[in-house]
Amino acid sequence: MTTNPSFSIIALMTLLMCLTPTLIKSEEGIDVLLPISLNLTVLTDPFSISAASRDFGNITDVNPGAVLCPSTPAEVARLLRFANGDFSYDSESTTSSPGFKVAARGQGHSLRGQASAPGGVVVNMTCLAKTATPAAVVVSTHGTYADVAAGAMWVEVLEAALARGVSPVTFTDYLYLSVGGTLSNAGIGGQVFRHGPQISNVHELDVITGKGGMVTCSPKLNPELFYGVLGGLGQFGIITRARIALDHAPTRVKWLRILYSDFSAFTRDQERLISMANDLRVDFLEGQLMMSNGIVDTSFFPLSDQTRVASLVNEHRIIYVLEVAKYYDTTTLPIIDQVIDTLTRTLGFTSEFMFMQDVPYFDFLNRVRNEEDKLRSIGLWEVPHPWLNMFVPKSRVLDFHEGVIKGLLLNQTATSGVTLFYPTNRNKWNNLMSAMIPNEDVFYVVGFLQSAGGSHNFEELESLNDRIINFCNNSGIKIKEYLMHYTKKEDWIKHFGPKWSDFSRRKMMFDPEKLLSPGQDIFN
Repeated sequence: MTTNPSFSIIALMTLLMCLTPTLIKSEEGIDVLLPISLNLTVLTDPFSISAASRDFGNITDVNPGAVLCPSTPAEVARLLRFANGDFSYDSESTTSSPGFKVAARGQGHSLRGQASAPGGVVVNMTCLAKTATPAAVVVSTHGTYADVAAGAMWVEVLEAALARGVSPVTFTDYLYLSVGGTLSNAGIGGQVFRHGPQISNVHELDVITGKGGMVTCSPKLNPELFYGVLGGLGQFGIITRARIALDHAPTRVKWLRILYSDFSAFTRDQERLISMANDLRVDFLEGQLMMSNGIVDTSFFPLSDQTRVASLVNEHRIIYVLEVAKYYDTTTLPIIDQVIDTLTRTLGFTSEFMFMQDVPYFDFLNRVRNEEDKLRSIGLWEVPHPWLNMFVPKSRVLDFHEGVIKGLLLNQTATSGVTLFYPTNRNKWNNLMSAMIPNEDVFYVVGFLQSAGGSHNFEELESLNDRIINFCNNSGIKIKEYLMHYTKKEDWIKHFGPKWSDFSRRKMMFDPEKLLSPGQDIFN
């Protein structure tokens, strides 16, 4: 019998690793000992720590003590039970509670370290998606829902669903986000006016609470946890599975961009379109601003029209772009011409500035991926993103436009990135959930998606964000920020308003040690 020396060394190293507890040194200098009996896959190498320390925002750099790469939800539950002081895994411990913080991380698209755990443990949710059985996305027999691992990306959900001729009904603009990540916030995009945010299209969840309990919840089963977790910013539990609603998938999309020089006409048409309820209504609606002091992207338009589009922007300084889409397949093709005709006849856009493309359904939903590729190619993707997202009540949108868009944004020396501006309907949101929106039937989604790359200074963009918020506060415009990051408790209390009592009560119910999602800075 021959012995392979390499194999013997590997076996010895494996044995030593199994006999030695994992030691995690936090930023605060606290040593957290994870007993080997927890049977966790814990990474502490520099690459894993560095990857978990930064996010898409590229503004913060917060090192965790370790990264957990779990193969089953039970590993996450064991970690949290131990963090709560359950020492049945370690009979020799005399410590009252390890007390280290824990945060779930999907694709790392938070903006200001919201998915960080300073000196604690970051749970890499993509590991769970990779080991999910029988698959990360399982479409039901009748195609009415999909059971999805929370670490899976929405693009993966879409691909698996389309293979069965079905699709989720509402999406974020960018599909390479984790399911658990968007459901912890809201998940908004151009379909929200019709189907609500992604949190409004979930039937059931599997959640590991802050106490380490593995709980299945729905509107009828453990509803307190279900409604709390959806839009709950990761404060009550870690989502491991979501049952997502599906519907029939179209095959193609009529995709239109329609230009306006008059803001009142722009908002009037947007609000009318989101109120329609017949077959001639659009399936997607957003809005963008094109400003002469920014980069005027004309790539959507025919080459022969790009010069006159740019000239229109320079002439008016600001052009409002209504972006709508109508989905179709062979059964709905006959009404497409009626929809286009209705838009042409009834909308108050600038004459001869309606443009249309006909694209596959998947390509339309995945449209931002092309923009990502462009930015990566010129080194402007992995730069600071001091984004500011908010919901503005319809009753004050004219004041907001005058004071913020024309008074601040248009008077900047230069702007970068995209400014989104479109309305949605409150009745498509469930007020039992944690997510906060203005208390009006219609409100506007506004996103200043600026990038501090090239000549655009990060400090200048942050200053602009501060001035926007100050204008709203001083003018009494009751906005609600989205993907926000407050550092003072009073700001969180103001944000949640009448929901704060329930929000803090649920924290004590499901995460009394306040271990989860410390990067949100709510209960720290």
